Amino acid sequence: VAGKPLIEHVMDKLVCAGFNDIVINVHHFADMIEDWGQSAIMHSYSDKKLRISFSDERYGLLETGGGIAHAAALLTDNNPEQRFLVHNVDILSNVDLAAFWEHASEADAVLLVSARTTSRYLIFDDDMHLVGWTNISTGEIRSPYESVHKTLASRAKDALDIDKYHLRAFAGIHQIKTGLLQRMASMPCKFSIVDFYINICTQADIRGYVQNDLRLMDVGKTDSLSRAEQFIMLRQP
Repeated sequence: VAGKPLIEHVMDKLVCAGFNDIVINVHHFADMIEDWGQSAIMHSYSDKKLRISFSDERYGLLETGGGIAHAAALLTDNNPEQRFLVHNVDILSNVDLAAFWEHASEADAVLLVSARTTSRYLIFDDDMHLVGWTNISTGEIRSPYESVHKTLASRAKDALDIDKYHLRAFAGIHQIKTGLLQRMASMPCKFSIVDFYINICTQADIRGYVQNDLRLMDVGKTDSLSRAEQFIMLRQP
């Protein structure tokens, strides 16, 4: 994309925000990504004190939650209050990562979210505590709180603000306290991080963070590459 691997655009953003200890999940073309990482340390980021480690998923993808749990040994020094950032590699955005990182509060996890139009939303209360998930196309609601089911079921499917509940789209960027890694140990090897957050939102403090001017693009398919280049060019100074 725009002359560089997509992962390098994400890495540039992380390094500019002050992150210098990077863990990369590898699966498809794993050897190429590992070679790129070693080359990047020697060339693109030679003036930075950068460390890149790899979490190997060559034998099979573990989904968004399983991949984090599998990389646990690379993400923690056993201090449950330590935090790490998770950034999907196929997401381009104008997020201010430094500001997002500073907005940690005391939450166990903070999820970057927005009011963009989609079919699937996370559900938050007025204090931006996570209370559930919904697919407005199918009417499916998943929440450990019965009040959420009752409120959403009684309102129009396309309503973004439902009484004290707010529907926001997840951006694939979040920060997690390492103490949550212990809770992930009881999950299957392969699991969705969204499922995990919904399952534990009654016992852990999972919150949303809104950047009002957020622009975001998912570059998950080859037919989006030309639009991704335009997106990047618009972000150039």
